[in-house]
Amino acid sequence: MSKGKYYITTAIAYTSGKPHIGNTYEAVLADSIARFKRKDGYDVFFQTGTDEHGQKIEEKAGAAGVTPKEYVDKVASEIKRIWDLMNTSYDKFIRTTDPDHERQVQKIFKRLYEQGDIYKGAYEGMYCTPCESFWTESQLKDGKCPDCGRECKPAKEEAYFFRMSKYAQRLIDHINSHPEFIQPVSRKNEMMNNFLLPGLQDLCVSRTSFKWGVPVDFDDKHVVYVWLDALTNYITGIGYDADGNSSQQYKKLWPADLHLIGKDIIRFHTIYWPIFLMALGEPLPKQVFGHPWLLQGDGKMSKSKGNVIYADDLVDFFGVDAVRYFVLHEMPFENDGVISWELLVERLNSDLANTLGNLVNRTISMSNKYFGGVVSDKGVSEAVDDDLKAVACSAYDRVAGKMEGLRVADAITEIFALFKRCNKYIDETMPWALAKDPQKQDRLSTVLYNLVEGILIGASLLEPYMPATAEKIAAQLNAPLRSFEECRTFGLYPDGQKVTGQPEILFARLDMKEVVEKADAMFAARKAQEKAEAGKDADSAKAAEESGEEGIDIKAKPEITFEDFEKLQFQVGEILSCEEVPKSKKLLCSQVKIGSQVKQIVSGIKQHYSAQEMVGKKVMVLVNLKPAKLAGVLSEGMLLCAEDADGNLALLAPEKEMPAGAEIS
Repeated sequence: MSKGKYYITTAIAYTSGKPHIGNTYEAVLADSIARFKRKDGYDVFFQTGTDEHGQKIEEKAGAAGVTPKEYVDKVASEIKRIWDLMNTSYDKFIRTTDPDHERQVQKIFKRLYEQGDIYKGAYEGMYCTPCESFWTESQLKDGKCPDCGRECKPAKEEAYFFRMSKYAQRLIDHINSHPEFIQPVSRKNEMMNNFLLPGLQDLCVSRTSFKWGVPVDFDDKHVVYVWLDALTNYITGIGYDADGNSSQQYKKLWPADLHLIGKDIIRFHTIYWPIFLMALGEPLPKQVFGHPWLLQGDGKMSKSKGNVIYADDLVDFFGVDAVRYFVLHEMPFENDGVISWELLVERLNSDLANTLGNLVNRTISMSNKYFGGVVSDKGVSEAVDDDLKAVACSAYDRVAGKMEGLRVADAITEIFALFKRCNKYIDETMPWALAKDPQKQDRLSTVLYNLVEGILIGASLLEPYMPATAEKIAAQLNAPLRSFEECRTFGLYPDGQKVTGQPEILFARLDMKEVVEKADAMFAARKAQEKAEAGKDADSAKAAEESGEEGIDIKAKPEITFEDFEKLQFQVGEILSCEEVPKSKKLLCSQVKIGSQVKQIVSGIKQHYSAQEMVGKKVMVLVNLKPAKLAGVLSEGMLLCAEDADGNLALLAPEKEMPAGAEIS
C-alpha cells in the first residue's frame, strides 16, 4: 500500500556548458532520495531538466557561430547523457524550450500583469550577465556581483517589474510558521536577515536588450526574465495551466515535497518562487533544501582554473557506483565537501574494495570452499550472533531516520556500519578455524548463513545509493534484494540455497600514484587541446587584419612580483637529438643540452617542426619546471614558443650565438 505521493525536483541545469561533477552531485543526490522513497512505499515523481534561455546563452551561441536553439540542443543532450550515465531514475526531463512550458510562461506572465502584480517601468542598475541578475550599487560586494564575484556592468532599459513587497510579510509569516520550509536552518537565517527583513525591492521580470527568451506575448519587445521562466518549470512540467485547467497529475503532485538545489540559488527558490506562487494562488513547496558545494581542492571548480572534473572522467577511472558512493558519502550535510583524486582512491580502496568488496568475496569463497556453495542455517547459535542480528535488523530504522532529515551521507554510514559488523563477525567466529574441526561443521554453516543474511540486508539497504552494486551482490548471493520491511527480519534467506560459483570482484584496489599520474596527464592533454582549439580561432586574426592592426591581444594574466619571476629558471639549450613520440599526433621528444646536463623535453610542436629540423637548434628553455609524463614519456622542462592568432608556433631562440646553458634573465 502506498504511503502517498512524493514529488522531488532538482534545480534545472543551465545550458551554458557541460556540467562538472559538482553540478552532477545534485542529480545523484536527488536520485538517491527518490529511489529511497520509492522503495519505502511512496508514489514518487522525480523531475529534473535544463534551463535554456538568457543573455549568456545568446552570447555563447553567437561566439560559437550557431543559433541559440542549436547551442542549447547540444548542451541539453550532453546534460541528459551524463544524468543517464550516473543512473539517475528521473521520471521527467523538462527543457524550458519545450513549447508547452513556454506557452504556460507567457500565460503566467500575462495573468500576473492583468491582476496588477506586474507593472511596466524602467530599470537602471548594475547587471551580472552570468547570474542574469540586476543589482544596486549598494548590493555589490567590492564592486562585484554578490553571488558570483564577477564584474557587473551598468544597464538601463525598459522593463516589467513584479511587486515583491506586496507579498513579503506573508512569506515571512510562512517561514516563521513552517520551520521545515528552508533547510538547513543556516540558509533560512541568511534569507531572513539579508533579504526579507531589510525589505524587498520590486523585481525586474523582463528584458529588452536580448531576444533569446520567452517573448511577452502582449509586448514582443520584451522577453521574460530567465528566473521567472525557469522557476515555473516545477509546475508546468506536471501539467499546471494558468487558465485554471491544470491536469490531474498536477492536482495529485503539487505542492512539491522537496526542491533540491545548490546553496547559491537559495534566494531565488525561497523568496522569488514562493512569492510567484502566492500571486498565482498556489500552495508553496513543502521544503527547499540548499545543499553545499563539492569543491576541488581549496576552491570551486572552474574552467579558468583548469581544475574541472566531469562525471564521465571519474566514471572512466572508478565506475558509476564508486562515483555515486563518493559524492553521496563525502558531502557534509551543511558544509562544503572536497573532492580530490587521492581521496577518491582512498575511499574506493578502504570502503568499497576492503569493507564491502572483500566481505562479499570472502563470504562466497568460504561458502564454496566449505559447503560447495550451499548456505544452511543449522541453528547452532552463540552469543556473538545476537549482536550481528540486532545490528542487521535495526539498520533500516537507523537509515530511515537519517533520510528523514535528508542526511544521506549519514544514512550510508549506517549501512556500512552493518558491513563492518559483518567483517568483525568473521574475526570473532574465525570460520577457517571452525573448518578444521569436524565437530563444528554445523556451527560453521550457521556462521556463513548469518554472514550471507547480513550482507543481503545491507545490500538491500544500499540499493538507493549504489543500485548496480546492490544488484551484483544479490546476484552473487543468488537471491532477490529485500524490501525495507523485510530488512527488519533476520533469517529470510532460503535454507539450502546455493550461492554463485566464482565470486566477482566488486571493486578492485587502485594504485594511488598511477591514478594521480593518469589524471595529471588527462588534464594536461585537455589543456593542450583547448589551447590548440583556441589558437585555431581565426576570428580575432581576421578582425585585426581587416582593421590594419599588426599585433595580437591576449587575455591578461594576474600581475606577478619580481620574486615570482626569480623562481623561474630560463637557459639557452641546444637540441642534440629529436624523435617523434609513438602514437602521438602532436608530440616531439628532444634531448636538450643545457650546460653540462642533458634534459629530455616533450613538446607539442610536431605540426610545426619535423624531428630532423629540430636537431642543432639553440632554443630558450624553462629548466626548473616540475617533471611530468606526457603520453607516457617523461618531460623535464619546456621549450618556449611564440604563437600567432592562427595557432602557428615559432621556437624562441637567442638573437646572437650563445652557449648552451647561458642564463636568460
